[in-house]
Amino acid sequence: PVRMGAQDMHHEESGAFTGAVSGPMLRSVGCHYVILGHSERRQYFGETDDGVNVKVHRARAHKLVPIVCVGETLGERDSGREREVVGRQVERGLADLRIADASELVVAYEPVWAIGTGRTASPDQAASMHAFIRSRLLELLGAPVGSQVDILYGGSMKPDNAADLLSRPDVNGGLIGGASLKADDFAGIVRAAAAIGS
Repeated sequence: PVRMGAQDMHHEESGAFTGAVSGPMLRSVGCHYVILGHSERRQYFGETDDGVNVKVHRARAHKLVPIVCVGETLGERDSGREREVVGRQVERGLADLRIADASELVVAYEPVWAIGTGRTASPDQAASMHAFIRSRLLELLGAPVGSQVDILYGGSMKPDNAADLLSRPDVNGGLIGGASLKADDFAGIVRAAAAIGS
């Protein structure tokens, strides 16, 4: 039941891009998923919504399931622009995407202000943003598909908050970062998810 994923993928299929990893390379080692548009890629490597979109289409061309990350910074949230920012990231990142089944896409909401800071969005904040993302998916992909795409929470999920977060509507799982490096913490999150059927 375990499937492998990669943390990023180059947008070109092949070529002289030393150090870059392409879709065919990921498929050849058994990857099923690929994370695209992670906040750290956006912050440190200058990735844009349009660049994420190119990667999304390339991933689908190689039958990889993109896990498309969206989320706002602390400044954007404090200025009340979180929905504007996340809505734009969803719309541009998934532009012109045509999928027949919800299993062909995953979206991860990662409030940037809650990554690696020890801060976590409250379950109500997470649920509100997940509901907003769901509404955008319904508009972009239509009801049959948009209503079923998994939306993961990726902002410092831990054993002590996992059950509360995962029990909320449209929080369909977690994109686990730091807690995945500690076996006991990760196992605690897995147990919380199993207990509520996520």
